[in-house]
Amino acid sequence: MDFVEKLEARIKSVNSLLCVGLDPHESELFPDGKTDASESDKCDAAYIFCKKLIESTGPYAACFKPNAAFFEVLGPNLGITTLQKVLNEIPTDIPILLDVKRGDIGSTAAAYADACYSLGADAVTLSPLMGWDSIAPFVTGKYAGKGGFLLCKTSNPGSNDLLASNLASDETLYEAIASLSNRWASEYDASLGLVVGATDTEALKKARRSGGQTIWLLAPGVGAQGGDLSAAAAAGLNDLGTGILFPVSRGISRAPDPGEAAKKT
Repeated sequence: MDFVEKLEARIKSVNSLLCVGLDPHESELFPDGKTDASESDKCDAAYIFCKKLIESTGPYAACFKPNAAFFEVLGPNLGITTLQKVLNEIPTDIPILLDVKRGDIGSTAAAYADACYSLGADAVTLSPLMGWDSIAPFVTGKYAGKGGFLLCKTSNPGSNDLLASNLASDETLYEAIASLSNRWASEYDASLGLVVGATDTEALKKARRSGGQTIWLLAPGVGAQGGDLSAAAAAGLNDLGTGILFPVSRGISRAPDPGEAAKKT
């Protein structure tokens, strides 16, 4: 079963488009402001934090999205080991979208792909600005069937500096990325998606139009960043009423009852 098949089966099973972020911020691990914790203590706290989130939100999650940076920063000896332990806690029928935002070519990209998928990820986030060469190692060959979500129009205000730039083709850069993703997915039989912020409904509409009906969108920004869920859904859903995932991290992890927050989302 490839990534898209696994994702669609899970969505059908739980009737949810929620992507639960696993981002063990140090401020959440040690709310008392402790700053001198050892690497081992940090990793233990991160593991417990994520395990509780997985257990409480699992019944409502279409997928989980751990952000590798928050595990890498735990320390050079145990950080990645802790990420692996957390991924092992995720039920096998729930897809894992590893948020790494890789973007390189050749043997470097291949090494990145090996590192991500050796952990058990089903899909990853990628930067497409170096072209198909930087995407192919993650979604073709021995990793055919794995998923790649390409940064298209991200939720941060600074994304307008580059991604909203107008091209000579009378389209924005993010629209060109969306069009390319559609072409690459078809030409190389690749499972591709787009990261488009829920904070920009106009970009969601245009990315859906340029990317086509079968491309999956990952729309961060609901919750802590102020994105409106209903407006983002109206802008980004495909004609079948699906095709979009809404990742939520702090809006769930910082709630008094994360499971209830996930259910309501």
